[in-house]
Amino acid sequence: MVNAPSPELAPDRRQRPRAPAHHAASLGGAAKLNPFGDLHTLQHLTARLARSLRGLFEPILRQELRTWAEPLSVQRFADYRAERPDTLTAWLPIAMAPGGGQALVVLDGRFVLELLDLFFGGTGAAPAELPAELSPAAEALVGRVGAMLAKPMAAAWEPVARTSFVPGRLELSPSLLADIEGEDAAVVTRLGLAPATGRATTIDILYPVSALKPHAPTLTGKVQRTAEPDPAWRGSLARASMGVTFPVRSVLAEPVVPLSLLMNLKPGDVIPISIAAEVPVMVGRMPLGCGTVGTSNGRAAVKLTQLARSPEDTQ
Repeated sequence: MVNAPSPELAPDRRQRPRAPAHHAASLGGAAKLNPFGDLHTLQHLTARLARSLRGLFEPILRQELRTWAEPLSVQRFADYRAERPDTLTAWLPIAMAPGGGQALVVLDGRFVLELLDLFFGGTGAAPAELPAELSPAAEALVGRVGAMLAKPMAAAWEPVARTSFVPGRLELSPSLLADIEGEDAAVVTRLGLAPATGRATTIDILYPVSALKPHAPTLTGKVQRTAEPDPAWRGSLARASMGVTFPVRSVLAEPVVPLSLLMNLKPGDVIPISIAAEVPVMVGRMPLGCGTVGTSNGRAAVKLTQLARSPEDTQ
């Protein structure tokens, strides 16, 4: 979901303050909605996802972004719908595997139309009065955004579960969503985008509690931020790295001739060259050093006389 913030509030925060998920017990009946206890792990995954949104949306918005993740909340889907403004909204289910559940990406219609205008070379302006529904081009763009989000969502979840995300069919009315009912509980995650110029926006990703139950053991545990390296794996990686091949080349001469000579060249003509005392030796496009031309075991060879200095060596 993308909300335009109130002029009286900071441009990059939602209008209604949201209580963190681990305070849900103090809200009437909310403790029954969340069977997982605290949701620090899911909050951490959402923060990982928020950091990846810069590389995702900066090329589309064509300006630098600041991204963040807001505190999670657990709500009945009907309550979430009631809090949303009654404006054009894109509801995009994203299937989660394994587990068979699905998440729900909610995009504000105005943000979709702004992205569509930018996609076709415009300035990112949306009409003052939103249409009743999205055009086929706008619907295709929502599907494209969903496909773009799927990969960083899987990467964000990787520390606790190998989960794949596959966008489904876009709906413009939440009543048409087949796999979530009004009384179903969902964890609401909100991702913020603040461009250097223009209004801040937010994207909501809802995880129904039923979809998260297969991941309950990992979501209620602690995220392992670091791991001890496996000596066997590290040794195998080092041996494999030593077997990687690189092209090594040396430029013996680069004669410069006028265009008139090139135009009149014919078989048998001779282009004189002079070989310097030392010639450059390259690995790929990087300089390895310099050397002298000679022979070794009956083959032409270059004897290294000097290695290129790395930037660290000059400090």
